Amino acid sequence: MGTFVNATYMTLDGDTRNLPNWHFDYSSDEGDRAVTAQLFSSNALVMGRKTYESFAEAWPARAGVDELSDRMNSIKKYVVSTTLTDPKWENTTVIGTSGDTVAELRDLKSRDEKVLQYGYGPVTTLLLEHGLLDELRIWLHPILSGKAQPTDLLYRDLPQTRFTLKGVESHSNGIVILTYGA
Repeated sequence: MGTFVNATYMTLDGDTRNLPNWHFDYSSDEGDRAVTAQLFSSNALVMGRKTYESFAEAWPARAGVDELSDRMNSIKKYVVSTTLTDPKWENTTVIGTSGDTVAELRDLKSRDEKVLQYGYGPVTTLLLEHGLLDELRIWLHPILSGKAQPTDLLYRDLPQTRFTLKGVESHSNGIVILTYGA
């Protein structure tokens, strides 16, 4: 049985969406190593349509720049969408066109994959609602965004889900990666 791992960048006040306003101020070699290790320990990515479109616009242009970019472009990608019919980014499969997205996600998980998901949105909600999320990694940034709207926050109206702390990784720039198992 495979695992679904969610990696989410978040501010102290819960902002998970406005990354251009705060995330890039915390770029570091230490963070780059953690991002690279996280991606290379995964066999595939799963993402929603919005994340897919932003990634598909950025990453192919970075082909050949570094190992992270090449891995991002070559890894298997699954995009959850009922409307995307012709994905252009290499190694992309669309999930959700069958009408039973949850069954398709369960099938993906059964293939003994370690599937990484970036960001916290509708796909994460779907994974949580159906008991499919195995690990949650919060990359907590030492800043209050002060700009987040309610839809930008980590909060989602979901059944209570308990996690167990699996690890804490502190970076010298103040970022703390909190890893929880479901």
